[in-house]
Amino acid sequence: MNTVENLEYNTERSQLIIPEYGRHFQKMVDHAVSIPDRDERNKVAQAIISVMGNLQPHLRDVPDFQHKLWDQLFIMSDFKLDVDSPFPITSQEVLQQRPEPLEYPQNHPKYRFYGNNIKRMIDVAVKWEKGDMRSGLEYAIANHMKKCYLNWNKDSVEDVVIFGHLKELSDGQIDLANSGENLTDSGQFLKNRQSKSNRSNNNQKGKRGRKKRY
Repeated sequence: MNTVENLEYNTERSQLIIPEYGRHFQKMVDHAVSIPDRDERNKVAQAIISVMGNLQPHLRDVPDFQHKLWDQLFIMSDFKLDVDSPFPITSQEVLQQRPEPLEYPQNHPKYRFYGNNIKRMIDVAVKWEKGDMRSGLEYAIANHMKKCYLNWNKDSVEDVVIFGHLKELSDGQIDLANSGENLTDSGQFLKNRQSKSNRSNNNQKGKRGRKKRY
């Protein structure tokens, strides 16, 4: 009867600061904080760090990981643990600082269906010296643009349209309209896309129709 009366429920316990380590770890840290002798506290803190490292042995000897463990130890102690750390102690204020907002590229191309990578490829191509290498890259870009256009439009498109878009996106530095070369036929792109779609559908049907064996 006494055992039942002494049961602890999670709703009655204090909230764990780092739940991943569990309540026993938290109790170990709380015990370390309560030790009056500094030398003894240091020994217990080192023991706790060792056990924390054993949970992830493949990272235990990495210096940065050790620093992370000590930071977590001070966090779990609510920064009340007074011990000698081998690393600079990160203050509570620094850990609670909000990170600086990330700067996302604000590139809004006129033809969004080509994507930003096409514009980056064009910027690279115009820096190359004119010759076979640049010509090959220009046609590779144009073919990819045609493929992207068909993915968006799902119909056919004339090469002259792609050449016009490429000239515009390159600020007139790439003009393939009078080159006499043709891009891959629209039907080939559409055929390849349909073939991939059929293979994907057949694979899905095969998975659904496959019986489990025990």
